[in-house]
Amino acid sequence: MKPFLRALLALGLFASIAPLQSAEPTPIQLSGIYPGLAMYNNEGECGTGAVVPWAGKLWVITYAPHKPTGSSDKLYEVSPDLVQTVRPESVGGTPANRMVHRESNQLFIGPYVIDDKGAVRVITPKQMYGRHTGNARHLTDPANKIYYATMEEGIYEVDVKTLEAKELWTDEQVKQGRHADLPGYHGKGLYSGHGRLIYANNGDHAKEALKDPRVPSGVLAEWDGKADQWTVVRRNQFTEVTGPGGIYGNANPDTDPVWSVGWDHRSLILMVMDGGKWHSYRLPKASHSYDGAHGWNTEWPRIRDIGMPEKPELLMTMHGMFWHFPKTFSVANSAGIRPRSAYLKVIGDFTRWNDRLVFGCDDSAKSEFLNKRKVKGEIAGPGQSHSNLWFTSSDTPDNLGPATASGAVWLNEDVKAGDTTDPFLFAGWERHVQWSSNGGTQDFQFELQISKGDGQWTTISDTTLGGGVGNSHFMGDVKQKGAEWIRLKALTDGKKISAIFSYSNAEKRSTEADAIFSGLASLEEGAHLGGLVRARGEDKRSMHFAAMSVNGGKVEDIGYYELDAELKLKHVDDAKAHEYVKKNAAIPHHVITLDDASVLITDDRKRRWRLPRTNAAYDSITNGGLVRIAREVATERDLLHVSGTFYELPAENADGFAKVRPVSSHKLRLMDYCSYRGLLILTGVKADAPANNPHIIRSDDGKAAVWAGAIDDLWKLGKPVGYGGPWKNTAAKAGEPSDPFLLAGYDKRTISLSHDASDTVEMVVQVDPTGEGHWITVRTADVPAGKSLDYTFDENISARWLRVTVSKDCHATAQCRYE
Repeated sequence: MKPFLRALLALGLFASIAPLQSAEPTPIQLSGIYPGLAMYNNEGECGTGAVVPWAGKLWVITYAPHKPTGSSDKLYEVSPDLVQTVRPESVGGTPANRMVHRESNQLFIGPYVIDDKGAVRVITPKQMYGRHTGNARHLTDPANKIYYATMEEGIYEVDVKTLEAKELWTDEQVKQGRHADLPGYHGKGLYSGHGRLIYANNGDHAKEALKDPRVPSGVLAEWDGKADQWTVVRRNQFTEVTGPGGIYGNANPDTDPVWSVGWDHRSLILMVMDGGKWHSYRLPKASHSYDGAHGWNTEWPRIRDIGMPEKPELLMTMHGMFWHFPKTFSVANSAGIRPRSAYLKVIGDFTRWNDRLVFGCDDSAKSEFLNKRKVKGEIAGPGQSHSNLWFTSSDTPDNLGPATASGAVWLNEDVKAGDTTDPFLFAGWERHVQWSSNGGTQDFQFELQISKGDGQWTTISDTTLGGGVGNSHFMGDVKQKGAEWIRLKALTDGKKISAIFSYSNAEKRSTEADAIFSGLASLEEGAHLGGLVRARGEDKRSMHFAAMSVNGGKVEDIGYYELDAELKLKHVDDAKAHEYVKKNAAIPHHVITLDDASVLITDDRKRRWRLPRTNAAYDSITNGGLVRIAREVATERDLLHVSGTFYELPAENADGFAKVRPVSSHKLRLMDYCSYRGLLILTGVKADAPANNPHIIRSDDGKAAVWAGAIDDLWKLGKPVGYGGPWKNTAAKAGEPSDPFLLAGYDKRTISLSHDASDTVEMVVQVDPTGEGHWITVRTADVPAGKSLDYTFDENISARWLRVTVSKDCHATAQCRYE
C-alpha cells in the first residue's frame, strides 16, 4: 500500500476498508435510519450542512435558516459503533462548508477546525461573521491560508495555524465595508482554480423570486484575488463548485478543471472551467421541487467521491436525481455523465464511511416558510426542527425511483440564425423524444448536431417547422450513433421557439408492494388501526399519535400514544396532548373534488388539474376525511396522496401542481403520514399484522400500531397506475381544451375517445412536455357517432400533461388507463 493511502486510512477518510468492530449492541434502525442519531435545534429548520469522515470518526454539522451569529445547532462526532457525541465547542449558525487542508492535516467544517487526533478549535461568529457556505484553497499562499465564504458574499482569509480571520469582502448584511455587489444572493459553493476564486449563489432578493421560478436569479462569479471587483460568469442559479480534487482542492490548480452545477427554468446547467475558459452544458431535471427562484428549496447539491482510494467514484445529487459524474470530465473528454435513479429525501451532504454511504438530510422543519397550500389545510408543522443521517449500501443510488427526466434548451424564445444551444445530455436513457414548437408565423429551420464527448460535433439532420406548429421526434436513431450530447443550431430566425428533450427508461417495477409493507391494511380491510401523527416539540423529541380504530367509515378513539427514539410506542395519559394533535393535525375535508371523470384539484392560483384514480373505493374515505391528502415530509417538499397514489408535490413557488411527479400506487387503507427523526411514519395497520415485520411498530398495550421506514421506501410500494381522464360524458365546447390530465410517470398508457354527437367529431389529443403550457398535438382522430376510438401512447412519449379538444359542441369522453 502506498504511504499516502496508509495516512488516509489512519485519518479515517477511507475507514470503509477496515471497519472497526464494537462489542456494543447495534443501535435500532429501519431502512438505514437510526432514530437515535436524530439532530435537533431550536430554530425554524435543522438541516445537515456537512458530513465528513475524519480522525476515525464521522463529523456532522447542522444549520439553522438564518443565523450569522450562531444558533442552537451543534457539531456532532459519531463513533464507528454509532455513538453520537455533541461537541461542547458547538456555536451553531448556518454552516455548510467543509474542506481538508492537506498541509496542516486539518478538517475545516463549519466554524470548526479539527486536527488529525480529533481535537477541535473554533472560529467564533465574532471573529468571522456570516452564514458559512464554502471553503477553498488560497490562490497565493495555499500552504498557510484558506478561504471562507458566507451566503451573503462575505469572503475571509484564515490562517490555518493561528485561525486569525482577515475580511477580504464584507458580508452584505453588514452595511459598512467592501462589498462584492454581485447579483443574486443565498451563496452555496466556493472553489479555486486557474488563478481564480469561484463563488456561486442560487437566489435573488427580488419579490418576484418568492413566487415565480422563471425570474432571473443567482450567479456564478470569479475573482482573481487582486481586482477591486468580481466578474460575473453567468447570471443563473448555481450551487456546487468543485473539481477532481474534491474536498482537498485541486492538486493541479492551474490545469485541473473546475465544475459548477446550477439551473434555470429550462434545465440544469453544468459549467466547466477548462484551459482557463468557461464552457456550458445542460442536463434534464428529474424533479422540480428545487426550482424556487428564491433559492431556499435547493439545499447544497453536491459532487462527492464515494469510491475507494484505488477506485474513485463521483456521485452528483441534483434536482432529485443521483448522477454518475466522471472524475475525468473536461471539454475534450465530456463523456460519462449518467443518471442513476430518482430520490425524495432532501440531501445536504454525503460521504462514504465504513463501507456504507451516509447521506445528511433536511427532514423536518418547524417553519413551513412559503410552503402553504389549501390541500394541506391548517395542519401544524413539526413541534421541533430536526433531521437525521441516512445510511445505505453503495448501490442504493441505482435502485430508487425511475430516472425519467426532461429539460429545454429553448423555451418560447426568439432566436437568430446561427444561434447554437448549449450541449444537452443525451446518453444514459433508453427512450428519447425531442419536442419542438414554433410559436411564430414564419417557418423555422434548425439542425440537430451530436457529439461523442470529444469536443467534435456532427450534423445529423435538419428540420423545417411551420409557423404555429409543434412536433415530436423519437430519437432511437440518434442513440445508435453513440451520441453523448445533442444540440440545436438555428438556420433561420425564429419567434417563440421551444426545443425540449424528454427521456425515460422502461418501468421495471410491478404493481405489487415490497414485503416491507406487509401488515398495512388493504383497501378492503374491515376494522384496522389508524390515527393522526405529528412530531412533538417542547424538547420532548417524541411523536404524537392519536390512535384510532377504523371500521369502514366509522372511527373510534383508542387513546394517546408517543413514539420515542428507540421506536417504543407507549400509551401516555396526556389528555391535553391528545386533544392538541386531534385538532392541529386534523385531516381537512373536501380539499379536492372527485367527479365522474377523475380527481380534480384547483390549486392556490386557481389553476385546474386532473389526476387518475386507482380505485373508486377511495372516494368515500377521501370525502369522509379518513385519508391525508398532502403534508410536508421533507423540508419545503410536500407528499401528495390522492386516490391510492403518492406524488412528490413541489411548493407553489416552484410551480406546484404543474410539476407534480408520481411516485407509487398502492391498494392500502392508509390514513395519515408524517416525518419523525428522519423516518416516514404511516398509519393504517392491520389489527393482526404479522409480528415478523420490523417496520410495523406496536404499542406497549397492543392496541395501536404504525409503520416506519424511509420516504424513499415508497418507490417500492408499486409502480404508478390509474384510470380517468379530462372528460366523462362532459359538456365540451368546440375548440375549448379540456383540463390537463396527468400523463407523466405512468406506464402502458391508452386513451379512449367518444362523444354523443349525431355525426363525426374531430377529437385532438395534445401533450405538454413541460407543465408550462407548451401544447403539441400527438393524435387527431375523426371519431364516428356512436363509436369509441382507442389510442395507445407510444412508449417513447414522455410528457407531463395531456388535454383534448373537439371540433363541435357535444358531450365528450376522454378516459385513460395506465397499467
